[in-house]
Amino acid sequence: MVGRLLCGLLLAVVATVAPARAAQNELLSVHLTPPPPGGDAPAQVEIVMATEALPRHLELKRPHRFVLDLPATRARPAKSLPKSLGTLITAVRSGPQANGDLRLVFEMPAGAAVNWTPPTAPAKRFSFLVWPSAAAATATAVATAVVASPAPTTPAVVLAPVKTEHEPAEGREVVVAIDAGHGGQDPGAIGRGGLREKDVVLDIARELAARINREPGMRAFLTRDGDYFLTLRQRIRRARDAGAQLFVSVHADSVRDPRVSGSSVYVLSLKGATDEQARMLADRENAADLAGGVSIDDKDPVIASVLVDLAQAAQIDQSTVAAERVLRSLGRVNDVRKPKVQQAGFVVLKSPDIPSMLVETAFISSPADERLLGKPERREELAEAIFDGVRQYFVDHPPDGSRFAKERDANRQRDADRRVVATVDETGESARSGKL
Repeated sequence: MVGRLLCGLLLAVVATVAPARAAQNELLSVHLTPPPPGGDAPAQVEIVMATEALPRHLELKRPHRFVLDLPATRARPAKSLPKSLGTLITAVRSGPQANGDLRLVFEMPAGAAVNWTPPTAPAKRFSFLVWPSAAAATATAVATAVVASPAPTTPAVVLAPVKTEHEPAEGREVVVAIDAGHGGQDPGAIGRGGLREKDVVLDIARELAARINREPGMRAFLTRDGDYFLTLRQRIRRARDAGAQLFVSVHADSVRDPRVSGSSVYVLSLKGATDEQARMLADRENAADLAGGVSIDDKDPVIASVLVDLAQAAQIDQSTVAAERVLRSLGRVNDVRKPKVQQAGFVVLKSPDIPSMLVETAFISSPADERLLGKPERREELAEAIFDGVRQYFVDHPPDGSRFAKERDANRQRDADRRVVATVDETGESARSGKL
């Protein structure tokens, strides 16, 4: 992770200071061969360059435009380019780009269809066909001719077209382990009205799991889905065995003061982490507990200590980020007892490789909180709030290969496409105002 970050920063610096490519090529002409009168035959557009080039292309809708970016190219005076190319090419625009490329924009009627075969090698001439309709293009299979001088094969760089419909992202699901506190012979806290913590938190955990399982790209795992007892370390082990990327332990605790109420969220304290490091180092034979299953049983004691320390520090950092989002979301449906994420040495939070939090949904020792926790709609609200925070965490910090990561990348591509559209439109405005 650190290596990728440093590499990314280096690339960003290089990209920032790198000068734009100087224009080395020249666009000589853009020529149209019109279709014969009548029928559904295509028109052909031919672009002639002074030297070889490998263009990138993009097709846009509303209005319909076909865009070619010619690398490191300048145009001859604008008057040498046609303003239009008949009924199938209603306008032609050109404009230099910041990186030294030359952009050609061909406007077409809404129903027209472009037949373009991206070249696989640099060439001096490029051509594409414009059909009066998609049906006509489909009915007749005509390949675009590309005249290329001998050169090593180079893959074409193709700009992705703007999508007008939502395409479901692929990618693996993120797994959220939901741990309903207590259970079996351990009832947890009991309110003055007889409400038991183990029952309340199991219901909230089930609601949360159902909400997560309805969300594309997410899957819930319940450490317990019934009234039975698990040790704290059994809960951690079950979450790890399920491949969880986040661990959420749900509670509704009690304190002596019945006036204490509201929600709070905890992550592991540094003291708790230090204690856990000592336990792991003392139990080296069974400590294959680091991220990626890295065991410390065969490591030098100093190296083992550093590995555990790094794993725990990273876990606490990510836990805090996730917990902040859950706490913020809980604050929209319930009073928050502590405005910041708290830290404590809860054993159930000590997994070194899974970001973990403990959510005190409310205090069952508060008569007001107990009354609310007894209402199914209130438990649903709390589950929904926890879900919102958890989902936002994965949106902001998507695991590699997950659906969230795919959606992030797709959003970035859409933003890049919108910027391309904006520059295309700016090119049109400049042409209409006589600046090109």
